[in-house]
Amino acid sequence: MNKANSKQNKWINPDTDALFEAVLNLKNSDEIRRFFRDLLTESELVELGQRWKVAKMLAKRIRYSKIEQETGMSSTTIARVHKWLKKGMGGYKLVLERMKENH
Repeated sequence: MNKANSKQNKWINPDTDALFEAVLNLKNSDEIRRFFRDLLTESELVELGQRWKVAKMLAKRIRYSKIEQETGMSSTTIARVHKWLKKGMGGYKLVLERMKENH
């Protein structure tokens, strides 16, 4: 693995793998809510929720200015979410597609 790949993927490790396995063991939204509340601070949860809202708005092609106004998120954060939505690992797209299929 070259230096760029090792830096890029340093978040992939036994600890994060164990976290993902733990999430897979949760059975419903109440269990997920309880687990994430114990795992994260209220501020972290709010931030994650806002990023998810931004991703959904971007997927609907809503303008940055409207997203900033509605969410209070900075244009920098919106741009970061947009980058990962377009060029990330496909996680946002995967969930957005599945949610579209289920609703």
